[in-house]
Amino acid sequence: MASTFDQYQKRKLISSYVSVVISIALVLFLLGCLGLLVLNAKKVADHFKEQVVVTIYLNESAKEVEINQLEKSLAMAEYTKKTEYVSKEEAAELMKAETGEDFMDFVGYNPLQNSIDVYLKADYVTNETLDGITEELANKKFIEEIRYDNDLVELMNDNVKKITFWVLILSGLFTLIAVLLINSSIRLQVYSKRFIIKTMQMVGATKSFIRRPFIGKSVQLGVVGAIVALLGMGVVLYYMDKTFPELQLLQSPVLIASLFIGILLLGILITGISTFIATQRYLNLKTDHLYY
Repeated sequence: MASTFDQYQKRKLISSYVSVVISIALVLFLLGCLGLLVLNAKKVADHFKEQVVVTIYLNESAKEVEINQLEKSLAMAEYTKKTEYVSKEEAAELMKAETGEDFMDFVGYNPLQNSIDVYLKADYVTNETLDGITEELANKKFIEEIRYDNDLVELMNDNVKKITFWVLILSGLFTLIAVLLINSSIRLQVYSKRFIIKTMQMVGATKSFIRRPFIGKSVQLGVVGAIVALLGMGVVLYYMDKTFPELQLLQSPVLIASLFIGILLLGILITGISTFIATQRYLNLKTDHLYY
């Protein structure tokens, strides 16, 4: 009978530990994923900004030397990520591929113009910079027109600011929720041992002696939970990098390592402090109050 009871108690204890580990792991995993989002928010925003194209349309009278000189000067400009010369023949082929029809069969000639597509670095994708580029190139006689989506640039910059603000707000809120949830799990764990704590205190054990094993066990559970969370984060990061290779999510190993270490330390810190507070509470309670 005693053996059966001991086995029951052991299974109950293991089940309790597993539930605490799962709670810690889930909370730290979600917090870590949010951290990955915060770290890569600028990289994602920059990726979309660098898809904005400034198209410079050239006159038919433009000489090859003028075009080459313009393309080289644009490529060397501090705001340029890359340039691409598109002849009117290439433009016609692209339009044919997009529409599925050869428009030259209807008009009898190619009305398109030679052009240079300029892709800007993310920090320079602003209306002020684009207006400055337009003014700088406007005095060149062989340039017919400079075109870019002004509304898209303005909308993109506004959305980036809004998203950044809310991501920071959510990060702070979620960190607070993570602390409260882990603290709640640890307090329930300590609550189930409140009578053991009080019994040890009644036989003369010091408060530090009583706290030590509880804090040690909670920190162990915190480490295990953090490791499980980090494994989940690693899987998410791997598949995100495979799905969106252009974002180069794995190109910042120092930042990623810092985040992983931070999640591990957070798991240790929260569990340790929560256990200290919870055990201290029951150590200071009178015996009669343990039943409430």
